Amino acid sequence: MDQRAAFDQVVKPEILNRIALRHRLLSRMTLGFVAGALTVLTFPPFSLLLLVPVAYSALFVGLRDLSFGRAFLVGWAFGLGQFGFGISWIAESFYVEAERFGAMAIPAVAGLSAGLAIFPAIAAALFAEIARRGALGRLLACLLFATSWTAAEWLRGHVLTGFPWNLAGYALVDYAALRQTAAWVGSYGLSFLTVFVAVLPGAAVLASGRQRLTISLMALAGIATMWAVGTLRLQSDAQQPPAVDLRIVQGNIPQEEKWAPENREATFARYLELSTRPGDFDVLLWPETAFPGFLDEDTEARARIAAALPDGSMLLTGVPDRVPSEDGIQYFNTVQAFGETGEILTGYAKHHLVPFGEYVPFRSWLPIERLTAGLGDFTPGPGPRTLALPGVPLVAVAICYEIIFPGHVVDDLFRPDWIFNATNDAWFGTSIGPEQHLASARMRAVEEGLPIVRAANTGISAIIDANGDLVARLGNGETGVIDAALPSAHPSTLYARFGDWALLALIFTTWAVGLAAGLVGTHRCNKRTRTEKKSCW
Repeated sequence: MDQRAAFDQVVKPEILNRIALRHRLLSRMTLGFVAGALTVLTFPPFSLLLLVPVAYSALFVGLRDLSFGRAFLVGWAFGLGQFGFGISWIAESFYVEAERFGAMAIPAVAGLSAGLAIFPAIAAALFAEIARRGALGRLLACLLFATSWTAAEWLRGHVLTGFPWNLAGYALVDYAALRQTAAWVGSYGLSFLTVFVAVLPGAAVLASGRQRLTISLMALAGIATMWAVGTLRLQSDAQQPPAVDLRIVQGNIPQEEKWAPENREATFARYLELSTRPGDFDVLLWPETAFPGFLDEDTEARARIAAALPDGSMLLTGVPDRVPSEDGIQYFNTVQAFGETGEILTGYAKHHLVPFGEYVPFRSWLPIERLTAGLGDFTPGPGPRTLALPGVPLVAVAICYEIIFPGHVVDDLFRPDWIFNATNDAWFGTSIGPEQHLASARMRAVEEGLPIVRAANTGISAIIDANGDLVARLGNGETGVIDAALPSAHPSTLYARFGDWALLALIFTTWAVGLAAGLVGTHRCNKRTRTEKKSCW
């Protein structure tokens, strides 16, 4: 055989095959990126529910027949689309002090998105590896995909302090009956159900005949079951708390003005003026760091607050605090309670701090500044705490970022009657960030069966009942007050009692079944498919 013939018969086909494989990988990565970007439209403020099966089914089908490494790249592209657009609002915080941090905005968002995209990549690669090794039926493949995705989301919520933002289940936040399932299984469990139902249409596309009909009917049955269970919960009776009237103040102070010394008096005066508008209340609620200073050290400021409080009322406000220690002064981000005479009743210190916002991780290795103004890194508090205040139902406190963590906002041993969420979303301007942040708060209300009262400097103050419904709200950029009664709570939910343990058991059981199906060969693959290591689903 001459060299030309050898090239045509051996080398050329191999080259063409490699080109085809690379082209297929690039096409699937592009599809994954677009599908990931579509997930952003499934979350508030858009909440386009029909895009949920489109996005996840596209990824599910796109992983068919891929190796571990190629599936990882497709999943990473999906995550890059999801986070690249979904957390683009973070760039706004860098422009608050544009001369110092503005140049870092795009690189920071791009780098964070690329890092977070690793979690969808892990889910995709893990699913593809088990699926191509096993003889899986399509329904088991859907189940395996959903559990792999949920496991990756759970890891994202816990690794390196965690960032459980825009979980798949949050696509259901604006659909009252559908989101109620979180009371039993939490937000991670809701993500599992959402993704499982969402990929069934993809499995139906791959199927034919009676199997296609069966899978389609299963998707409809899943939606109907979640709706029916949620509707029953919405109709259940809630506990009636003591009558407590609340006033939430949203000062709407621009972030670039908030800490300027020359604006301190104007900021304080605005909060006092809004607080003293006509109306009765038992508890006055100011947002995170509403007072731009150390209020416990300022006797005059506390006297002015006392003069503004009606008899028998109290103030819960976000304030910075500092405490001398052997290592120097420690700074805390706190919520403190003040009585009608200005005395400090109790307080809570934020325990889940924002990396690079409230402290710099690995500071000895990373000689960079944090974004928020201050004299040093904040120190974390001891953890969730329930506050007992005179004449007020027991209250838990979650400051800003803390409200995004499922199962970590309430003291499990001392259950409160409501949750106060003090926050400041002025960092994120008029972007979609504040709406997404509010969605997390609404899911915590459903999970815990507790009303959440949210006071924001701006974007978005609200009263959320125990079903996750918005009773009242002040939109982003608005200045004003909300006067309303404290909503009632539900009895302790199943999720509040047991957390994510049942979900984690489901994940490991599903993986075990998937691996066993591959070893036993429950669904037979033909010899060619096994030899080429292609999926049987």
